[in-house]
Amino acid sequence: MNAELRVDAGRLIEFGTAVYAGAGVPEDDAQVLADTLVQADLWGHQSHGVLRLGWYLERIRNGVMRPITAPEFVVDAGAVALIDGHDGIGQVLAQFAAREAIRRAKAHGIAAVGLRYSNHFGTCMYYTRMAALAGCVMLLTSNGGPAMAPWGGRKKIIGTNPWSVAAPAGRHAPFVMDMANTGVARGKIYLARQQREPIPLGWALNAAGEPTTDPQEAIDGIILPMGGHKGYAIAMMVDVLSGVLTGSGFLSAVHSPYKTAEKSNAGHLLIALDIAAFQPLAQFGARMEQYISELKSVPLAKDCDEVCYPGEIEARNERRNREQGLSFPADTLADLERIARATGLVAKLPFAAGAAQSV
Repeated sequence: MNAELRVDAGRLIEFGTAVYAGAGVPEDDAQVLADTLVQADLWGHQSHGVLRLGWYLERIRNGVMRPITAPEFVVDAGAVALIDGHDGIGQVLAQFAAREAIRRAKAHGIAAVGLRYSNHFGTCMYYTRMAALAGCVMLLTSNGGPAMAPWGGRKKIIGTNPWSVAAPAGRHAPFVMDMANTGVARGKIYLARQQREPIPLGWALNAAGEPTTDPQEAIDGIILPMGGHKGYAIAMMVDVLSGVLTGSGFLSAVHSPYKTAEKSNAGHLLIALDIAAFQPLAQFGARMEQYISELKSVPLAKDCDEVCYPGEIEARNERRNREQGLSFPADTLADLERIARATGLVAKLPFAAGAAQSV
């Protein structure tokens, strides 16, 4: 990456919004979709950032993700709801479902909202963090297209199936866990390919079932679960909650956002707990501050500078990247410029056309 070329996050959101609005997405929804991508970059998770801008655009153009998102309640029963997304934009649907879960938790103390026939929605933490900022704890699960094989098998039929839990942390940035059940999110392998770098051994097997450091071989092969059979078991439970329970697709019926001509069939489950139903929010915040303080008080391991809690590094990255601007691999910049030229939006690019050639 070129440390000299920095891209302003706000201008990047404006560009992404214009791209999606030009494809028929309502302005507000286009802004949500663009914001989720740029926010991932701000947090330091470029595997889920504007690297994916073109993939979602192609899904809209191919008709497998509808530009007009129209969620419909299949079940509306107080603390429980089930929403049919009708193949709308995953980010817009997940934001809608998160707001519903928070609203219902505030009314009932706890809420569960299922979402079926959605699409890939970017980072899970974008939505669970919404709940933390609203004084709730939220658990979110989502399934995805085949990436890994069942334990003992050689055919990939199980998704990375990410899940996230977030909670407020008093005076600190929210406590947020967000992870895939593979050893690494598949987007990080795509990012390695974009950066033209090898991946570590242990991330994936090639199509012949052999360990590989080649990102393309990994994409064509099988990504390994985290923690061996334990990651496999968690991935299955996430699929049951997200797909089987909601009435959406599961296992090989779900398709990844990289498959831009295939309907997603992804499902999600969001469970929110209103902290005030358990104890005063201020008391919870103080207890979380005590929790974090104790975590950070332990002696440091060799070659380590500090102990961080989940979500802390992302909060730091965001502050720095908002101040200094974002830095991207040349291939990502070139792809954004390609999209700008194809959509007639070169004037909206947040960096000079041709800049990728100097990175």
